[in-house]
Amino acid sequence: MKKLGMIVNAHKPKAIEMAQRLLLWSQERGVPLLLPHHEASVLSSVGLSDEEWLQTVEIALVIGGDGTFLRAARYVLDAGVPLYGINLGHLGFLSSGRPEDVEEDLEALLSDTFNLLERPLLRCVLYRDDIPLHTLFALNDVVLSKNAIARLLHIEVRFNDNFFGVLPADGVIVSSPTGSTAYALSAGGPIIPPHLNSMLLAPLCAHTLYSRPLMAAPTDVISLIPRGSSRDMTLTQDGQLAYEVLPNDRLDIALDREKSIRTISMPNRSFLDLVQEKLGWGKSSAYAEKE
Repeated sequence: MKKLGMIVNAHKPKAIEMAQRLLLWSQERGVPLLLPHHEASVLSSVGLSDEEWLQTVEIALVIGGDGTFLRAARYVLDAGVPLYGINLGHLGFLSSGRPEDVEEDLEALLSDTFNLLERPLLRCVLYRDDIPLHTLFALNDVVLSKNAIARLLHIEVRFNDNFFGVLPADGVIVSSPTGSTAYALSAGGPIIPPHLNSMLLAPLCAHTLYSRPLMAAPTDVISLIPRGSSRDMTLTQDGQLAYEVLPNDRLDIALDREKSIRTISMPNRSFLDLVQEKLGWGKSSAYAEKE
């Protein structure tokens, strides 16, 4: 019997309701559903320590939206626990499971009827005076941007330590394939299938006509160096954690060669199905009416 775990958005009433529904299913089915200490306290259940949970769980259910999924990805980063998300948020590219199908999906997990995908992670090192200050890992993206009332940034961009240009913009997104359907998409970037090893550099509100999103190879290192005197800058990791950046700091960003996040999808729901469903890609109402 597989050891299933559950990570829950404790701030969302619908997620709590779904978690309680799954705990009842686990009791009726006789399948243990293991909870970390925090989730257990919210659900008035018995939980495990973080260390024991990460060592024991073979598949983790993530109850919430993509934000909860990103938090879960950081939680299991060094443990390699595969994640399957039940979407109670909005888009749900990461949390692709439907609430109405949850019991059926759980049976599929128990019978190994699912697809497993290794999603590449971005590794970003923030240097100050050539000394590494922070090392962070992102499933979606890292973003260097100005604060609300800051002036235009001038960001030097280097590829593999070769000068590429100075970008006048409100900021820069460096995205993984997974993050191509997140912030980078709103900046005009392309949709990249999650199994494709690549990076995407997308300027934010560039003050030029030549700046366009640019894809990079899996072996490339993208460096961002803010020039000028503006100190009103922030580096964000997956839109959830923030770090102060100062002029002439250096960000070296690459796909990590060792770490990845393992995610689960159902055989009847491909990435292209999600693109059609969530973004309406290829669905032209005018064309459909003619047909």
